[in-house]
Amino acid sequence: MDEKMRILLCEDDENLGMLLREYLQAKGYETVLCSDGEEGYREFLHNKYNLCVFDVMMPKKDGFTLAKEIRLTNTEVPIIFLTAKTLKEDIFEGFKIGGDDYLTKPFSMEELTFRIEAILRRVRGKKNRERTIYQLASYTFDTKKQVLSRNGESKKLTTKESELLGLLCAHTNEILQRDFALKKIWIDDNYFNARSMDVYITKLRKHLKDDPEVEIINIHGKGYKLICPEEDEA
Repeated sequence: MDEKMRILLCEDDENLGMLLREYLQAKGYETVLCSDGEEGYREFLHNKYNLCVFDVMMPKKDGFTLAKEIRLTNTEVPIIFLTAKTLKEDIFEGFKIGGDDYLTKPFSMEELTFRIEAILRRVRGKKNRERTIYQLASYTFDTKKQVLSRNGESKKLTTKESELLGLLCAHTNEILQRDFALKKIWIDDNYFNARSMDVYITKLRKHLKDDPEVEIINIHGKGYKLICPEEDEA
């Protein structure tokens, strides 16, 4: 690892928590251990983390509740859930909230490490795809110039249109969480800003309507997804 990855570990079992922290630190991860969800939430707000590992059953604030609150302000930090539960409903709930992986107890330290490494590799790859120019099928979008081009014709976008399309491009074929987009662009996710964002989504759909391979769809209760063929990186 070129840079020290920071992990927020929330586990109320003191022995397991300390064991996990020592193991992860030995593997090169800077790991902070919290014993309940409230402590974990305070810690997350005050420091930057590359990945979170949350036990589901914790006092004061359980892992699912903690993840829900974190997802309101940060949709990108990966979250792995640890639990003794094996019910499919609980597993689905974890992924529905925005979890990236799920380990049932007992598990091996090596398996947890493999999961963490796989997720961090994926995140690094995603960041490397973020850039100033995006190819959306027949469209080219220049985020710096705020220009959308197709077949020799260019259209200058407003700042809000450009910021919103840029966020959608950075999450191509993935869900762009509504609350995250509102706070990122409008700062506040109140009702009026939400209506404003809906208007801008409609405007972007009109700008992209000439190519059927590009589409912005609503994901009910979550946000939006920019559907577009993956670029050939060769």
